[in-house]
Amino acid sequence: MMEHDMREKARNAMRLILEAARFEVDEVDEPLDLSAVREGVCLLVLCSNEKEVIAQFDKTNYSLVVNDHEMTCKKLLFTLEKDLNTENCVEWGVDEFVRYAGEAVIADILDRELALDLSATRVKKAAVSAAGGAGGAQAPAPQESSGITIPHFPVKLNEQAAIRAAGIQGTAKLRFIPYFLFHYTSTGEQVYKDRRIPFDADGWGAINAINGIKIELDGKQVIEAEIPAGAEVSDPHIAKEEASERIVSELIERLTQKVRIKQEKGDAIFYEEKILKPDKKNIKVDAKQVYIPVWQIRGKKIVEVNAFTGELLSEPMDEGVEVF
Repeated sequence: MMEHDMREKARNAMRLILEAARFEVDEVDEPLDLSAVREGVCLLVLCSNEKEVIAQFDKTNYSLVVNDHEMTCKKLLFTLEKDLNTENCVEWGVDEFVRYAGEAVIADILDRELALDLSATRVKKAAVSAAGGAGGAQAPAPQESSGITIPHFPVKLNEQAAIRAAGIQGTAKLRFIPYFLFHYTSTGEQVYKDRRIPFDADGWGAINAINGIKIELDGKQVIEAEIPAGAEVSDPHIAKEEASERIVSELIERLTQKVRIKQEKGDAIFYEEKILKPDKKNIKVDAKQVYIPVWQIRGKKIVEVNAFTGELLSEPMDEGVEVF
């Protein structure tokens, strides 16, 4: 049985983890501990070692109705009991608890959203492993992970493929380069004389958070997942606010128009020019930090390959590198 003080501490820690993942968390009546809601996802949490309570939790279906919309709730169990066989809930033991508690602290320090894996249970993972051994054939070892979860584009190019693409022999290092993925919208108009100048615009883009280079990115392919062990995560040198200001300034410059009005007075013709700019308050920029994986191959020279697209980079993704 989980003692009252222990359960209270577990409940408080689970609240911190879920809030780091941007859930709205509330306490609920016994025997449950917490409810968490985020963007159409409802999660119920139980912290317990009591097998009967866990069994009832596992077999019970829960739902939440918000604004006449009914959502089926996922179930998250934290327990120190190892001899369990749950089927319908995500189960966390000590390993998962320690991992996510640590990641929640890092996410808070770096002001990032914590990504939670709510798709598999500890017991089911163990069962798959046991099934592989029972048949006498050893299952392939899973790729070692780093325990670091960040929003990034997936690694589609492995080390050997990256070395072949680089065309040189050398040591390869996987690096995750920070970018600000942004979506901008501009509205409003100005009227001068009889001319109406609209400033409507809508688009996507990305800015390298280290060197400020702009590229085109499809944000739909970003995933929230652990990166491979041994990979290096580069720190941004440009703040999100600075990047957003640059996007706004460049958009204002691009949308600025020079209007020339022709006027006739008697036998004379006059041309009047006016420069019209969009109002800064009518421009909205939403920016999110994401990472692009890059293989850096060091041999006789340094070559970088985009691990997501396989593209050979003509210039380094960071501020530059030196060979000693």
